[in-house]
Amino acid sequence: MREPPAGVAEADVLAAVRATWSSEVDAVAHLAVGFGAHHWVASAGGRPQLFVTLDALGARHSFASLSGAYAGAAALASSGLSFVVPTLSVVPFGDGALSATPWVEGEVAGRGPLASASDARQSVAQLAALHAADPPAGIPAWAPLVPVDFAKTLLTRLDRPWDTGPFGERARSALCSHADDVARWVSTYHRLADEARTLPWVPTHGEPHTRNMRRTGDGLVLVDWESLKLAPRERDLRTLVDSGHADLARAHPPMLEMFDLEWRLDEVAQYAAWFEAPHAGTASDEVAVNGLIEELKRPEWQHQV
Repeated sequence: MREPPAGVAEADVLAAVRATWSSEVDAVAHLAVGFGAHHWVASAGGRPQLFVTLDALGARHSFASLSGAYAGAAALASSGLSFVVPTLSVVPFGDGALSATPWVEGEVAGRGPLASASDARQSVAQLAALHAADPPAGIPAWAPLVPVDFAKTLLTRLDRPWDTGPFGERARSALCSHADDVARWVSTYHRLADEARTLPWVPTHGEPHTRNMRRTGDGLVLVDWESLKLAPRERDLRTLVDSGHADLARAHPPMLEMFDLEWRLDEVAQYAAWFEAPHAGTASDEVAVNGLIEELKRPEWQHQV
């Protein structure tokens, strides 16, 4: 998120980090990176040591599901998957969950498609190893993120003005304009989800896009394992296909479509809840409303490949 979380003092984050992970840490600073969670760098003597994350708990995550995902990533790293950068642990923190990951020295691999054929080959090899791994005990299993009645309930919510802040009516108008599309997407998504239940399921990262890759001296590594789940392997293959490497991905097209719909509908659902609620017009709010409009308007999967 672009702004620090309301009601959370850096001193409290620092105290939790020192008590849980490292007494050597002497400072934390909020990072305006990512979206959906809050992040800090924890440093000792001016040198970054930990990447600290505060996740909200609710429909997307429970404390148990986060703990299972992070413990599963640690087990995968211990089993020999050296590209897995595991989170150390997760602890309760206010209404959310605080976690820490060792700081990775290395640049983000990109902001969109994979940068080269070499990166694509490396990503394919890493994902193949992940998908062939024995599933760690306790990792969450995939289930549809958006309920089958989402389009119907959304229409009811759109019936009244969203005078909730500077972007409320803009968001509501965009959703009203695409209400028929949302209904069609939900129907297709749940039809494909029925097929997904008949396929083999493997450990999947969930978001192995270039923003979650770091380029290190030992090659690419994957961070942000909160989304680790058992699922069809296509959950991890969108970036490869979007980057022009469908031949390497060898994916089942209906599952690519389903997970593309899942991304779109989950984003739409989260942004709808965001702007139906009071908001002040922050930088994060502006990113969110633009993200909503982008998801509503971007080409559908069958027109992208």
